[in-house]
Amino acid sequence: MFDTVQAAHERIKAVAHRTPVMTARTLDQRAGAQVFLKCENFQRVGAFKFRGAYNAISQLSDAERARGVITYSSGNHAQAVALACQMLGARAIIVMPQDAPVIKRQATGGYGAQIVFYDQATGDRRAIAEGLAAEHGYTIVPPYDHVNIVAGQGTAALELYQDAGPLDALLVPCGGGGLLSGSAIAARGLCPDCRVIGIEPEVADDATRSFRTGTLHTVSNPPTIADGTRTPYLGDVTFPLVLEYVDDMQTVTETAIINAVRFLFYRMK
Repeated sequence: MFDTVQAAHERIKAVAHRTPVMTARTLDQRAGAQVFLKCENFQRVGAFKFRGAYNAISQLSDAERARGVITYSSGNHAQAVALACQMLGARAIIVMPQDAPVIKRQATGGYGAQIVFYDQATGDRRAIAEGLAAEHGYTIVPPYDHVNIVAGQGTAALELYQDAGPLDALLVPCGGGGLLSGSAIAARGLCPDCRVIGIEPEVADDATRSFRTGTLHTVSNPPTIADGTRTPYLGDVTFPLVLEYVDDMQTVTETAIINAVRFLFYRMK
């Protein structure tokens, strides 16, 4: 599957930012190792999600783009799909909870997307999107569970290996598993001896439990500060890929996450 990541990189490299790889001596001292950080917070829309969204939507036909692309997200994927559609001349429809943060609603709408609001207490965003897609002929571009999304997300790791060289270990955050599985595929293609380790919040450990038992586990709206990892379960595409390509899964506490963010804010200068 490494060829899909390579093809995705060729497809997106002219439009996605090649984000910086940063280091810090203090971080190396604390970790007892040389640490490289792939800073996807400098990516378009502020997250790696643009990579997968653009890779997937760029492969749709003109007719499919004209009919419309639909997804369900309240955060980074919503903005990524909206921006990719704007750049590619596609119509974007986003199913979003009515209580989504105003700044995210404004950003998504600012890229020209049509937003369909729903009540999280009574509605199922995926079911709503699937119903609208069936009714209007929209193409669904899911947040993570699609081979073209996975390949696009894997380009972040591909660039990291190109810029930093061979690595002993690759630590990747995990929500729905798109970034993790894509990065693991890139690792196997570029650095087979590198251990790939997925990282989850302790209170949102569905992927860790799924990985260790080989059976899909779920978690319901976990109360973690790492809101991008609140996905309730791995997908039909990502779960088998995680089992095949990832070496281990580990969890971190909320205190550890907060301390890490604080450290990066004050010391990554």
